[in-house]
Amino acid sequence: MIARLRREAPRWRPTALAEVAERSRDPFRVLIACLLSLRTKDETTGPASDRLFAIADTPEKMLDLRPKQIERAIFPVGFYRTKARVVLGISRDLIERFDSQVPSNIDALLTLKGVGRKTANLVVTQGFGKPGICVDTHVHRISNRLGYVKTRSPEESEMALRAKLPRRYWIGYNDLLVSFGQNVCFPVSPRCSECPVHDWCPRVGVTRSR
Repeated sequence: MIARLRREAPRWRPTALAEVAERSRDPFRVLIACLLSLRTKDETTGPASDRLFAIADTPEKMLDLRPKQIERAIFPVGFYRTKARVVLGISRDLIERFDSQVPSNIDALLTLKGVGRKTANLVVTQGFGKPGICVDTHVHRISNRLGYVKTRSPEESEMALRAKLPRRYWIGYNDLLVSFGQNVCFPVSPRCSECPVHDWCPRVGVTRSR
């Protein structure tokens, strides 16, 4: 299934976070863009990230900004006022505790206020090229829809995938399934007639499709 999805992936619009990582491979940019993406659509996340990084792309430069400046740059991402404070807090924490460097392991990343397992895994995979499994709603839904796991939450899906998915697929799994979910395997009425793996998919939970 992964081989088929990879062949089709170049036809799909890439995710905003994949574009950020591809342009710079800067863990700080990946971390901040991921925080901005939470509860925000890609078409908003990408331009907001670009506007913010145009004025500050390091923890030190970020702390030179006032909260209002960050808010204006990232608007209209969801919860932009809260995220502006989180960005400043993380930038300060990176300077004070990690010598301005984004840590490359999940446990250390999770000590940063506002960073959850999804964000930590994404930074590890996209920012450092290290194995990790980032599970968001797309990855959770599609992994269950394909019948590969049977879980009730993204957290359960991450642990199930860590136990089952061969390690060589970990790094690209999130980006592949998120792109697939945004372009074909929608939450409601997926485009099953266009799906490259429709003949293998049990369509768990699908009641209506195109």
